Amino acid sequence: MIFNRLCYLLLAAVATISAFFPDPLQVWIISVNVLTLLLYGADKLAARKNGYRVPEFTLLIFGVVGGWFGAILGQQIFRHKTQKQPFKTYFAISVIVNLMVVIAGMYWVMR
Repeated sequence: MIFNRLCYLLLAAVATISAFFPDPLQVWIISVNVLTLLLYGADKLAARKNGYRVPEFTLLIFGVVGGWFGAILGQQIFRHKTQKQPFKTYFAISVIVNLMVVIAGMYWVMR
């Protein structure tokens, strides 16, 4: 429970810190992806050692807010959450939604 709260606190800190940079969106995307990658690694380590796990909902939230690329890297590097259903389905849906938002944003900017 405490580890889960720490994850959200780190996410809020990254959001706050990125606002102070000249290009906050770019800093946010890079930071949240690195944080998500580290979160997958920490959860895999906890799974091996029977430690405090990161809830699947938290992993999905980190992907939804822009960390989906870091999540994909984390899944491949750590071989974590690659087979588990329904997590795999929910994660795929979150990636598709993120890509649709990016495409819609690009269309809005380009018109």
